[in-house]
Amino acid sequence: MDEPWVLEERMWRGGGVAFGAAMAPDCLMAFAPVGILRNQAIVEGLEQAPRWSEIHMNQRITASPSADTMVLAYRATARREGAEPYEAWCTSTYIRLGGRWKIVQHQQSQILQD
Repeated sequence: MDEPWVLEERMWRGGGVAFGAAMAPDCLMAFAPVGILRNQAIVEGLEQAPRWSEIHMNQRITASPSADTMVLAYRATARREGAEPYEAWCTSTYIRLGGRWKIVQHQQSQILQD
């Protein structure tokens, strides 16, 4: 059951290559302010973005609506070298394809500080 959580952290740190290896066909992701991205556009967009040096996933919740589907929800606190922390509420949905977990959906809603 922990494997999707391991993949989730790897994708925060690893960028486009990590996402490409973990994505299911027809994967959708939503990032503000970028918008909704699909498959190759996700990989290309992440190749341009600096990677996170630190990620903490708190308030973790896991739902398994079926044996081959897992939904993760959490509060992320991430840091890049020389930048302010980024905080967001996140969800990801994984499906099991060919015995391996693949991400089919990810969404982030940034938590704005006062």
